[in-house]
Amino acid sequence: MAKLTKKRKEVLKKVDLNKLYSLEEAAKLAKETNTAKFDATIDIAIRLGIDPKKSNQLVRGTAMLPHGTGKSVRVLALVPPDKEEEAKKAGADYVGLDEYIEKIKNGWTDVDVIITTPSAMGKVGALGKILGPRGLMPNPKTGTVTMEVGKAVQEAKAGKVEFKTDKTGIIHSVAGKASFDPQKIAENANEIIQTVLKLKPATAKGTYIKSITLSSTMGPGIKVDTKSIN
Repeated sequence: MAKLTKKRKEVLKKVDLNKLYSLEEAAKLAKETNTAKFDATIDIAIRLGIDPKKSNQLVRGTAMLPHGTGKSVRVLALVPPDKEEEAKKAGADYVGLDEYIEKIKNGWTDVDVIITTPSAMGKVGALGKILGPRGLMPNPKTGTVTMEVGKAVQEAKAGKVEFKTDKTGIIHSVAGKASFDPQKIAENANEIIQTVLKLKPATAKGTYIKSITLSSTMGPGIKVDTKSIN
């Protein structure tokens, strides 16, 4: 068994790993137990009472974080010429189509979000094997395949996050940065939770949200009392 460092012992003194905290308390502890020397990400993990093997029970969506993600989001707009100016004005970092498709085929994926139009999906769809595993494939359900390119770019830059259940039925997302005030972390996390609640599959039975955990990049998981969520 790995030996606990002095710093790790000090961190664990602040947290009762068996206790369920309110969302506000958990946000405060996630910030306080961050030991990284950089501005760590605060993550949220939501374990759902679904059957991830059933396609009609998968949960996927987007949430607009009221206080943003705390990081600069690099946006690529794979759009036809008539949409390029709209994308540029909205703040897209990279704008084009064929030239960027070739770059991606050659291994370039140095972006956080890719936005495209329905008409360009014929070309973009061929990149599925490259973009899919990296979570970059545009999808109408998350608003990244749209005719409203400018709006989609602005939302991505402002703090729109995408999420979906993994193969174990857990949703992982970003709730902010360790430098955020605890209240802002809690409000961002609550926005994600409320969005997930609205997306409950009609076929899901029993307890929908089984557990919620907040943690910093290198910190311990802080368990949230699901009964404290309105």
